[in-house]
Formats: sequence, structure tokens, C-alpha cells
Amino acid sequence: MPTRVLIVEDSPVMQRLLADLIGRDPGLEVAGVAGDPYEARELVKALRPDVMTLDVEMPRMDGLTFLERLMRLHPMPVVMVSSLTERDAEASLRALELGAVDVIAKPRGADAHGLAEFAASIADSLHAAARAELGAAPRRPLSSRLLEGPADRRLLEGQLIAIGASTGGTEAIREVLVRLPANTPPVVIVQHMPEMFTRMFAKRLDEQCALSVCEAVDLQRLEPGCAYVAPGNFHLSIKRAGKGFEARVDQAPPVNRHRPSVDVLFNSVAAAAGKGATAVILTGMGGDGAAGLRRIKQAGGHTVAQDEASCVVFGMPKTAIDTGCVDRVAPLGAIAERVLARVREVSAQ
Repeated sequence: MPTRVLIVEDSPVMQRLLADLIGRDPGLEVAGVAGDPYEARELVKALRPDVMTLDVEMPRMDGLTFLERLMRLHPMPVVMVSSLTERDAEASLRALELGAVDVIAKPRGADAHGLAEFAASIADSLHAAARAELGAAPRRPLSSRLLEGPADRRLLEGQLIAIGASTGGTEAIREVLVRLPANTPPVVIVQHMPEMFTRMFAKRLDEQCALSVCEAVDLQRLEPGCAYVAPGNFHLSIKRAGKGFEARVDQAPPVNRHRPSVDVLFNSVAAAAGKGATAVILTGMGGDGAAGLRRIKQAGGHTVAQDEASCVVFGMPKTAIDTGCVDRVAPLGAIAERVLARVREVSAQ
């Protein structure tokens, strides 16, 4: 049976585009179209769709208010379809905190290449949402208790923490980072997310964590106590720079259909940090990151994967686990502690 999708969108043009693109996928079926949240509420009751797409800006009731009520009264997988504006990016990140599974950026134009990319993204996201575990990701950090790293920051030299995630990853990354203290090796992050959204994501993390969090900049020196998020539509890779590391940001072709790609980051971390690397693969659809995680393991680094029970989508961790390259499978709430335990082990050597 195909996944039945309810489209909630006020623009008739966007309604037709979404219905056309979703209808092209044999595994998806448009169950109905609603022009505002009140109409959507009635169609959810009448049609019982499997997944919903939801616009951020809606008439009569904004998308966030509707989402909050929906997740309280009738929880279901929701994919936010958002414009590439700072206001919508901020609202979409809030939607992920409220329980939305994923966020997709609306196409900027009507060119064939852009529409093809959007069609692939929305299809992937809807398929992932249909399989998502709605109760898996915490809506707020499981614990705000900071863990302890090595007492001497000089012991962090040559160490690097790398994190990769996709669907469900914004909340998972936050849960890991919020527990890391300032005396932590540099943290580098790839979260599959559109442009503009990564900058707002980094800003929100910076407000909530002891670490200083920013979007990575090309040739930026990586410092302990700081975390660096790959910019949307750019790969992030790491190079050795003396006793430390620096970021490289570029627009080389997508890898595994992603830019940024977790594999690009992890492959570079394996080469730059070797046994000083600790890599974490979190919730997400597909297999991006598995090959890079194996490279880190072969280089002597430590590898951790999120367990199935705490994942929104188990695809990326499962693919990595199946390669046999994962040292530790852990629930989301235990990953920060596992990472810092490894940091202390390397520091003591």
C-alpha cells in the first residue's frame, strides 16, 4: 500500500506542484489537499492520512500553532515545507522541536534541475517520515547536566569529535552537545539541512550549550570548546594544521546525493585525526556516513552509533552497524558520556 499524504498548503500553485511531484512516486499517494489548518483538521479525521506536509506560513492559524495542537491531540508524522527565509528557518527549527520529522526547503525557481532535486528530497522525506518513530526523539534535552572532560585542555591536542545525522538529527545533536563541557575537543557536525537553516541551527545550539557553536567557515582554525556545523549546500572537511585542525568548506559535487555529506566529513577526519578521532552516527535515512565511519575505525579512531530504540529513523546507524565498524551502540542519552569517556582514555595515553 502506498503512503497516503495530506498536503497542507495555502498557495494553489504550491498545492498543484506538491500534488504533481508526490503523485509521481509509486510509493506515495495524495490523500487530500487542505488550504488552511482548520480544513486540515477535518481532513485528518476524515481521511486518516499516513503523513502530512505542512507549510510554516498559513492563513487563519500559523503552522506552528497547528503543529503543536496536532502533536498533542492526534500525533502523526509531519514534514515541514518551508521557504528559504530567516523567519521560516527559525520557525521550522521550532517545528522540529515540537515533533515534526523533517523540514524541506521550497524550490527557489521552476527550472528542471531544481524541481528534480526538490522532488527527490520531498519523496525521501515522506518515505522516512512514514517509518519514523514519533516518540523516539526527546522534545527537550534528556539532561542538562554537564559531563566532565579532562582537567587540562592541553590533553585535548590532536583529538577531534565528528557527528553525522539526518532525519531527526537536530534534536539528537542538541541532546549530545548540551551535555558536553567547554573542555571538549573540537566538534565538527554534518546535519542534512538546507541553506539558511544550518546557520539558524548553529545559532540555537550556541544559545543552549556550554560549547561555542557556529557555522563552519573555510580555513577556520578549530578550537577546543567549540563546535562547527557544516553550512547547508556546502561540504565540510578537515585538514591537519600543525598540532591542530582547520576546516575546509567547498561545493564539490554531492556525495550520496547529499551536500554536505557525512562521508566527506568522516573520510577527512580519518585522515586528519586518526586514532584521535571519535565519530558518532545519529538518526537518519539512508547510508551516508557508513563508509567514512569505517575509515575512522581503520585509522584507529573510536566509533559510536545511536541505537534503534532512540532513533527517529534507524537507517544511517543501521547501515554503519551492519559494516561491523561500530565500537559502541548506545541510546541517545548515553552518547555524550561515551564520547567523553573516549576523550579521557586518549588523554591518559
